[in-house]
Amino acid sequence: MQRKHLETMLYSTGGVVALLAVLVAFNFIAGAFNFRADLTDGNVYTLSPGTRAILSRLEAPVKVRYYYSQGSAAVPVGLKTFAKRVEDLLNEYKSASGGKVVLEKFNPEPDSDAEDSAQLDSVEGQLTNTGEKFYLGLAVSFLDQKAAIPVLAPDRERLLEYDITRAIAQVAATKKPVVGVMSALPVMGRTLSPLTKQQPAEPWVLISELKRSFELKKVDLEEKKIADEIKVLLVIHPRNITEETEYAIDQFLLRGGKLIAFVDPYAYFDQQPDMMNPFGGSQAGQSTLYRLFKAWGVDVDMGKVIADLTFASGAGPRLLPTLLSLNPQALNLDDVVTSQVGTLLIPFGGAFKGKPAEGLTQTVLAHTSKNSMPVDLIIATLSGEPSTRGFQPTGEELPLAIRLTGKFRTAFPEGRPEPLGAPAKDRKKAEEKKPEAKAEPQLKESAGENSVVLVADADLLADGAAVEVQEIFGQKLVIPRNGNLALAQGLVEQFSGDNALISLRSRASFSRPLTVIREMEARAQESYLGKIKELEDSLNQTQEKLQALQKTRSGASSTLFTPEQQAELENFRKRAAETRRDLKELRKNLRVETDALELWTKVVNISLVPLLVALAGLMLALAKRRRIKST
Repeated sequence: MQRKHLETMLYSTGGVVALLAVLVAFNFIAGAFNFRADLTDGNVYTLSPGTRAILSRLEAPVKVRYYYSQGSAAVPVGLKTFAKRVEDLLNEYKSASGGKVVLEKFNPEPDSDAEDSAQLDSVEGQLTNTGEKFYLGLAVSFLDQKAAIPVLAPDRERLLEYDITRAIAQVAATKKPVVGVMSALPVMGRTLSPLTKQQPAEPWVLISELKRSFELKKVDLEEKKIADEIKVLLVIHPRNITEETEYAIDQFLLRGGKLIAFVDPYAYFDQQPDMMNPFGGSQAGQSTLYRLFKAWGVDVDMGKVIADLTFASGAGPRLLPTLLSLNPQALNLDDVVTSQVGTLLIPFGGAFKGKPAEGLTQTVLAHTSKNSMPVDLIIATLSGEPSTRGFQPTGEELPLAIRLTGKFRTAFPEGRPEPLGAPAKDRKKAEEKKPEAKAEPQLKESAGENSVVLVADADLLADGAAVEVQEIFGQKLVIPRNGNLALAQGLVEQFSGDNALISLRSRASFSRPLTVIREMEARAQESYLGKIKELEDSLNQTQEKLQALQKTRSGASSTLFTPEQQAELENFRKRAAETRRDLKELRKNLRVETDALELWTKVVNISLVPLLVALAGLMLALAKRRRIKST
C-alpha cells in the first residue's frame, strides 16, 4: 500500500514537471512564431491595413523614441494604464514592420540625459496638480527628418494609430507635398491695385498655417491644366468657374490627384454687385462644380441654405437658425479627421442631395439634425421670430460635408470642352499654335480608387468665422474660435500623405460605457417628462375650468372661491400629489434597477475568469482522482 502511494506521488510529481515543460516549450515556440490573437471588441490591438501598407513600403529603418516617466509618482493612475496601451501598440508596429521600425524607450527622470533628449525631440513635459513634471510622448526620425507627438493624451486615443502612422509617413517623405489653391476669394492675399481699386489684403490664417507644412501653389480659375507636381487641389469658392477649368480638375482627379472643394450657395464673405437692383447694392456670391457634381451624382441647391433649430446660433430675438454651430453629434466620429474637430461654425451653408454615381461610395462627414430644413436665400440672414416663421423640419439629417470614394469616370465623355465664347476661327488658330495640347490623350476613368471631399460652405474658412485675431503687446495672436481650420488642415494633411492614410480607421475606444443602463435612464427620463407634461396639462385644464366658473359667478367677490371652484382646486391638488408620488416612485425604481445592473456587471467582470479557472481546476482534480481510483 505504501509502495503504491509512493508511485502515485512520483507519477503526480512527474506529471506536473512534464506539464511545466510542455508549457515552457509551447511558450518558446509561440514566441518564435510571434503568434498573436486580438480578442477585443473593435480589434483595438490590431494595426489597420493602411498602416501595414505604409510599413511595408519603408526603404530604411525608422526610429521611434518613446518617452514615458515610468515609475514616477507624478503620473496619474489612468495615464499609467494608457501608457501601457501605447507601448503595446508600438510593439505591434515593431513586429509588423519586419525590423523597419526601431523602438527606443526612455525614462526621462528630472535632470537626466533622457530628459534632455526629450526636450531636443520636442516632447513636452506635463505638470500635475501638485506641480510635478512627467513625460508621455514620442518622436519619429528618419535620416535628417523628424516628427514629434509632444503629448500623448487619452482623449485622442481613437486617433493614436493615425497619429503614429502619419508621423512615420511624414518623415519617410523626401520633400514637402505641393498643394494647389484655387479660389475666387483673396485667400492667398492681395496687393494694392490702382486699376481695380482693390484694397490690399493679408493671406487668410488657413493659408499661413498650411504654409508651415506644405508648399502652396496658386492655381487660377482659368487654368487649363493642373500641374503634375500638385498632389492635392484645395478649391475654395470657385465662383464663375469655366467648363475648361472643370475639365482640368476632372483630368487631375483621374490622374490620381486629390480634390478638396468648398462650394457655397450663399458666400457671405464674397459680396458681389447686385446687377438686378437698380439702386445698386450687393449680394452674396455663389459657387458650385456643376459638371463634376452632375457626373458624380451629387448636387447642392443654389437657391437655398440650411436652417437648423437644434444647431442654431444665438437665442431669443438673436436666434439665427442658418448660422449652424455643430457639435460632435453632427460629426462623423469614425473618421480620422472629423472625429477630433470638436465644433464647426457653418454660416449660411447648403446641403448635398442625390445618389452617388455607380462605382462611388458616399460617407457623410458632417450633417444637420433632423430638426432642419432648406430655406430660401431671402431669409438667410434673418434672426429671431421671422427666421422660424413657417418652419417645417424635414425629419432627416442633411449632409453638409461628404467624402466620395471609388473609381471616378470623366464628367466630359464628349471630350475637352470648347473655350467659352471663342469663335471657331480663333479656336482653329489656337489649336494650330498648340498642337501638343491637342495631342494629350483624355483620361476616361481613374486607374485606381480615389477620394474627393466636398463641403457645402466656404465661409467657414474665412478669418471672420474661424479665428479671432488679437493684438497683445504689439504681437498678433490668432485664437481659433472653433474647429473650422482644423477640418481643412486635417483634410489636406490626410490627402497629402500616403494614400493608405486616407483609409486608416479610427481605433475603437477602450472605454465601454454601460449602454443598457443609459437606455434605461433614457426611458425613465422620457416617462418622467411625460408625467410632468401630464401634470402641466392638468394644471392648465384646471385653470381654464376655474376661469370659466368665475365668469359664471354673479355678485360675488373675485377673491373668493365658490364650492364648485374649491372642489375643483382640491381635485387638482390631489392629482398633483399623486403625480409627485408616482415621480418619486419612478426615480426610486430607476436607481434600484441601475444599481442592481451595475452590481451584477461588476460581479461578472471581476469574478467570471476566476470562477472559470476554479471550475476548470476542480474538473481536472475530479478527473485525476477517478484515474487514481481506477488504478
